[in-house]
Amino acid sequence: MLKSLMVAKAKEELEQEIIVKEEEKERYLEEKAPEIQTSRMSLAELQELCQELHAKIDVVDEERYDIEAKVMHNTREIKDLNIKVLDLRGKFKRPNLRRVRVSADAILRSLLGSKHKVSLDLRANLKSVKKEDTEKEKTVEVSDWRKNVEAMSGMEGRKKMFDAAKGAAQ
Repeated sequence: MLKSLMVAKAKEELEQEIIVKEEEKERYLEEKAPEIQTSRMSLAELQELCQELHAKIDVVDEERYDIEAKVMHNTREIKDLNIKVLDLRGKFKRPNLRRVRVSADAILRSLLGSKHKVSLDLRANLKSVKKEDTEKEKTVEVSDWRKNVEAMSGMEGRKKMFDAAKGAAQ
């Protein structure tokens, strides 16, 4: 609802701007280029009027050409400066950063200043892990694999596997 109202309001304002611009254009043209009454003029007066108009057109064309040349020059200069900026960015090499070990006390001293003597033992808050549990998980019974292969080979081994699967299902 709000969005549609905003769009409608913007559309109205855009239409009003277009009308205002047209009115300004008409007013400017009336002021700068009044209507010419050619019906009462003689041939000599018409030729003189045409020469004046051609002179004004030449002046306007010269100004337009000068402005276009300035714009082209500025555009070329902007492109050259952009290329220089990109070249400078490419030549700059970032130094390799080194890892710096700083203790928590040193960080607090730098942040709080040397007046405050606060020491934190961050390791005290960490969860402790028992090494015995991890070692038990790693030790797995290692048996001779050849005995297992010989026992499972043939029909007897398949029967044992079938019985084992049947017993696990029940």
